[in-house]
Amino acid sequence: MPLTLYNSRTKKKELFLPLTPKQVKMYVCGVTVYDDCHLGHARSALVFDTIRRYLEYSGYQVTYVRNFTDVDDKILQRAQKEGIPWTQVTEKYIEAFYRDMGRLGIIPPTIEPRATHHIQDIVDMIAGLVEKGVAYEVEGDVYFEVRKFSQYGQLSGRNLEELLAGARVEVDHRKKDPMDFALWKSAKPEEPGWESPWGKGRPGWHIECSAMSIKHLGPTFDIHGGGKDLIFPHHENEVAQSCAYTGKEFARYWIHNGFVTIDQEKMSKSLGNFFTIREIFEKSSYSEIVTGECLRYYLLSTHYRSDINFSNQSIAEAKAALDNFYGLLQRLEEPSSKSEIGGDKDWETLCKDFTEKFTWAMDDDFNTPKALAAFNEFRGTINKLLGKGLSEKSRETILKTLKAYGKTLGLFQMTVSKWNSIVVRLGMAKSEESGLPIKGIVGPTNKWIEEQIQIRNEAREKKNFSTADRVRNELADQGIILEDRPDGTTRWKR
Repeated sequence: MPLTLYNSRTKKKELFLPLTPKQVKMYVCGVTVYDDCHLGHARSALVFDTIRRYLEYSGYQVTYVRNFTDVDDKILQRAQKEGIPWTQVTEKYIEAFYRDMGRLGIIPPTIEPRATHHIQDIVDMIAGLVEKGVAYEVEGDVYFEVRKFSQYGQLSGRNLEELLAGARVEVDHRKKDPMDFALWKSAKPEEPGWESPWGKGRPGWHIECSAMSIKHLGPTFDIHGGGKDLIFPHHENEVAQSCAYTGKEFARYWIHNGFVTIDQEKMSKSLGNFFTIREIFEKSSYSEIVTGECLRYYLLSTHYRSDINFSNQSIAEAKAALDNFYGLLQRLEEPSSKSEIGGDKDWETLCKDFTEKFTWAMDDDFNTPKALAAFNEFRGTINKLLGKGLSEKSRETILKTLKAYGKTLGLFQMTVSKWNSIVVRLGMAKSEESGLPIKGIVGPTNKWIEEQIQIRNEAREKKNFSTADRVRNELADQGIILEDRPDGTTRWKR
């Protein structure tokens, strides 16, 4: 199946045909660096990391550009609030962004431009728009004249009157039309600014992305992405100013990911109902269950265009699913004392069937839920047949397949021993102060588990089976599964 993707501009799935065969140029709107990233940012980063990974797996050479907005009203407000220079705010939160993306296993983009490093490119583009008669200057501010671009609204699918009726626009009587948007803002005395033909000032948000994408990818490139909340006005304005400036098509395919919701309401800082990535990894109620792969599995379990609701239950389910996969990897890595049932070609056929289902799913608009379903079907088949015996070559074939295709999604990349060392159980804990049960995420230590297994083994040797059963049940209550081996040893997993 050839790769197809849903184009937000045409509102339909289309065959993906890049401008240059086997090369993809992709621009994704990054973060405004004034605070820690929340789970909504994590989803966008993960979606396009996965798309980039799959395109590269499919043989494309990908030039992936993701920007930083490092000058903005929110940054200046944060600097004033914290009493520090605005540049210190940006550096602080860029460093935090890298920390969070590292935890999620996000591969760094090919290019990460900052708006403040492209001021001259931005000024040149605005000057070009003024010269073409589609932008105008008022008292040091420069605005794009929306009605001069006849195709305005093509991305959001609404005409100008509909947009005007539904938009929240700042009242500015100096503008020719309420929908006209700022390209350049004159600097107030206490604000940062750069010299320009219209006086000292700084760029508007929308022009930054247009200038940076054109600078690094050219006037027309293959894919532009971001969250669906950016479709209007940000991406709509990008299209207008970019096409008006170059006279050419801007992005050929537009990809937008859905929201992360809390109780079916969009997660956002303005609503105050968000979890930062840092909180999820470090807060006591989450830190012992969440790994980067847990969050990846959870976010990939819903198609990127759909909204996904965040809950403790969903994270726990992702952890349980990964437990199953790492359990399988552990069994595959262990030597088998049984003779093989079936030949290597049978396992090669099984792996081939899985890879076809996986690629079919991903070629269908990057359908990661179907791709994960293919993984789980593959895992189930292997588990059913594994006890019958596998040759070393067959084990290597299956392990290689799981790891290679898992890498495409950023999954199954930890060692089994590292995964098993994660102390986690979702259940009930006891408050040290009150002794009353409270909801939480806790887990017994490895040392305690080994001690309990030793007690059980000694009881079995003495044929004290009631004690042995009691210990096994207590471990089961703690989420610990025991597996007694024919050689007399006992293995365990969470």
